[in-house]
Amino acid sequence: MRIAQVAPLFEAVPPKLYGGTERVVAHLTDALVDQGHEVTLFAAGETQTKARLVATRAQPLRLDSRRLNSDLASHLAMIHEVRRRAEAFDVIHFHVDLIHFPFFEGMPERTLTTLHGRLDIDDLRDVYARWPSYPLVSISRSQRAPLPEANWYATVQHGMLPDQYRFSPQAQDGYLAFLGRISPEKRPDRAIEIAKAAGVPLKIAAKVDAADRVYFDTCIRPMLDHPLIEFVGEIGDAQKSAFLGGARALLFPIDWPEPFGLVMIEAMACGTPVIAWRCGSVPEVVQHGISGLIVDDIAGAVKAVHGITGLSRARVRRAFDERFTAQAMAKRYARLYWQLVHARRLRESEVA
Repeated sequence: MRIAQVAPLFEAVPPKLYGGTERVVAHLTDALVDQGHEVTLFAAGETQTKARLVATRAQPLRLDSRRLNSDLASHLAMIHEVRRRAEAFDVIHFHVDLIHFPFFEGMPERTLTTLHGRLDIDDLRDVYARWPSYPLVSISRSQRAPLPEANWYATVQHGMLPDQYRFSPQAQDGYLAFLGRISPEKRPDRAIEIAKAAGVPLKIAAKVDAADRVYFDTCIRPMLDHPLIEFVGEIGDAQKSAFLGGARALLFPIDWPEPFGLVMIEAMACGTPVIAWRCGSVPEVVQHGISGLIVDDIAGAVKAVHGITGLSRARVRRAFDERFTAQAMAKRYARLYWQLVHARRLRESEVA
């Protein structure tokens, strides 16, 4: 098939450092190319891909050193370029929330939209009711809860390319890992509290966005002054296997309806089990007692820290291979693409 993938412009594809959606798009795009599809990727410059790249912006927004830029203007320009070329594709797969809806009102059946973010936002219900014809993909069943009446087409869980993550049969140093972003909903404070209570070192590899700087400075930075706690800062893909693979467990103590939680399957790919709060997508991603332990409070998490070594790291990696590879994700999406194409051709033949 001729497939367009449309990525956000905040990061390169894949991201050089932190970035979830762009990383998923990178792995999906390359897997689709490997499966023989003709793929065009609309993304920011500095992107590395097996597909044909259309870079509508020279640099990713987050890495742009210029003082003033507009993410809205950048994305509108990209959507305009996609619309201009729309007839060249069998399916246009959007990963940019809903910004494209007004542009493609005449051809929603040619599109597929994966929603990567939280949906419990007041303004969203009216917008999805206003544009009900776009086929939507959720990344977990729990993500759908705030918008059960939306035009859900399927649920497709994320996947990663297995060879980009090195399996570690043993935790090298026995520390706990926290990876991602410093923000209130990610609860790095909980991770620190768990590590201190368990008496186990914690390494925090996380970026600090400008929006979360005050939270970091006032709430988290004072908690870092402890011999068990090490703040590593933001890391890229090249460091992830060593960081995750060396850990006893990944702590995922979230306090929000996480739509998926990419870092959980990245840890699994390294053989590292996950200790995660029963929240959002966690019960759909973590198999309790197999790829990790699901907890409800600090006491349960501390107990899990000491019990997690009983899980087989080889079995954790196998759980990733069975459920979360990019190849499996690409096959699921390809089936959806074919369904859309077939339904469109059927309608066109009936009209003719």
